[in-house]
Amino acid sequence: MTFKSLVIVAFIVFTSCKDNKTPETVESIDYSKENLDVTTSAYPENITNVMNAHGGIDPWRKMNTLKFTMSKETGDEITTTDLHNRYSIIEMPKHTIGYDGEVVWLQNKDKTAYDGNPKFYYNLMFYFYAMPFILADDGIIYEDVDPLRFEGKAYPGIKISYEGGVGESPEDEYILYYNPTTGEMAWLGYTVTFFTSEKSKEWHFIKYSDWQTVNGLKLPKRLTWYNVENNLPTTKRNHLDFTNVVLTQSSKGASSFAMPANAERIK
Repeated sequence: MTFKSLVIVAFIVFTSCKDNKTPETVESIDYSKENLDVTTSAYPENITNVMNAHGGIDPWRKMNTLKFTMSKETGDEITTTDLHNRYSIIEMPKHTIGYDGEVVWLQNKDKTAYDGNPKFYYNLMFYFYAMPFILADDGIIYEDVDPLRFEGKAYPGIKISYEGGVGESPEDEYILYYNPTTGEMAWLGYTVTFFTSEKSKEWHFIKYSDWQTVNGLKLPKRLTWYNVENNLPTTKRNHLDFTNVVLTQSSKGASSFAMPANAERIK
């Protein structure tokens, strides 16, 4: 898993992982030595169909930089991520959080203390935003699960888990639910294990319903978190809008994410 970290309180249905389905693990392959189509050979058909509904995994992998803005009560938050090395930088009105490939760092712009965990947060929103493409990372295990039924509609589900030792939170689990008609991603279920390092039975729900096309790829325009009762999503809790989205093949270079001299290294 190549992501880590605002603690978002949302909710999710524990969709039965007890059916006897055989998980599929995607191994890392050196495609430079293979004469084949990455999209159709490396992933299960259902996840490939979702990727294709959003523009395709191959075009996504040609991109190098993703940048987006989230408007919050405290001011705009601008996130820039190197898609291949996963370097990142989050610019906020009073703080900047970065990851240079080795360490997470925090820079305070005034005397205001940062209210959060930089190591947890530094690429959390990138991960949520880069769905469904982020679910094509190495070390992922795919498994079909029962559909999510919401407001009279059934959304087929694909459970995503990780091989041991992948990322800082390999116990995290996700369920991608998709629209059976369009193939587009519709919901994300996720657990948070960063603070416990143990599998969690508490699931959270994000609805993906508003999309914008950027450089030929369909990315979220709004993410909506839901309340939950009896392990099912009920009512809208809050949402975030994403604007000024830039997706490009240009690379900013490692130096753009380097820790400033006056920044604090987060251990």
